[in-house]
Amino acid sequence: MERARALTAETGPGPLLRQWRARRRLSQLDLAVEAGVSSRHLSFVETGRAQPSREMILLLARALDVPLRDRNALLVATGYAPIYRETPLAAPAMAQVRRALDFILRQQEPYPALVLDRHWNVLAVNEGSARVQAAFLDAERVAKLGPPNAMRLMFHPDAFGPYIVNWEPTAASLIQWLHRDAATGVGGLETRTLLDELLSYPDVPRQWRTLDLDASTAPFLPIEFSREGLTLRYFTTLTTLGTPHDITAQELRIEAFFPADDATEAATRRLLP
Repeated sequence: MERARALTAETGPGPLLRQWRARRRLSQLDLAVEAGVSSRHLSFVETGRAQPSREMILLLARALDVPLRDRNALLVATGYAPIYRETPLAAPAMAQVRRALDFILRQQEPYPALVLDRHWNVLAVNEGSARVQAAFLDAERVAKLGPPNAMRLMFHPDAFGPYIVNWEPTAASLIQWLHRDAATGVGGLETRTLLDELLSYPDVPRQWRTLDLDASTAPFLPIEFSREGLTLRYFTTLTTLGTPHDITAQELRIEAFFPADDATEAATRRLLP
């Protein structure tokens, strides 16, 4: 009873649930129908008038498609212990995950593929990716940018930026992707800091500073690189691991580059040693 009385509209899970409803563009009634609960009870939970069970919090989180990290936050806000673990990728328990990632990277050869974390930091690359970077980038200049980050490598004038033929539409799509990450809480403060950094680069249009709700969410991104007679036209996809029960595993992204034409397929193979 004491915990139930302590929950108010400004504490407990209510504010977080309202934030996630807003992100998913759902009304209380929409969420109640999706979760199969009464809208009256949901209203009481959001205003702190009712103490939800752990099962209710998890039910609402699933209906809102809340990431595992944020499901833990909802549980803690309600007074329950978190149930989803976050295991370092290098830990022995993640051996099979690393094995799966290595297999995916090898299968993508000779075309580039990268493993990214929730902040778009590059955790691993295949040989195809290393060859393309070697063909376009100055290793010493790139090293000065700090730990490799996929977004920074695409935007920075000392990285791929000057060699992307269709830079503006490509960069516009990427910046909106990062805006969506920031708006939905993916990556927290580090994502917002990265977004602010990219927006400070030269030649970034002012209109990119806000989230464009009408921006394309196509499942792939066309991108064309060109330098000193070498032209590579790819389209990229981002995939995640299915049904993960670990925060680290859920937040991994695999970016794969596929040749958009026969010329790129041939040029990529010519980069092989």
